Amino acid sequence: MAPLKPLPYREVKRRLEAAGFVVRSQKGSHVKFVLTGGKQVRTVIVPMHKEVAVGTLRSILRQAGLTSDDFEAL
Repeated sequence: MAPLKPLPYREVKRRLEAAGFVVRSQKGSHVKFVLTGGKQVRTVIVPMHKEVAVGTLRSILRQAGLTSDDFEAL
């Protein structure tokens, strides 16, 4: 399991889009990413921060159904 480190929003966005997520909407400084596949819909909310903290990143990965190794490979 790869250790997570803080990442800029742009990098998190790039990796989520590589995993198939698309931007659905934005409210203030938070962006909603959605992945639809069959009957399952995954929604991830990502803050547009200069640096997304490790705890927040861990929560994003849990919502997205990705492991840290999968995320690092994107």
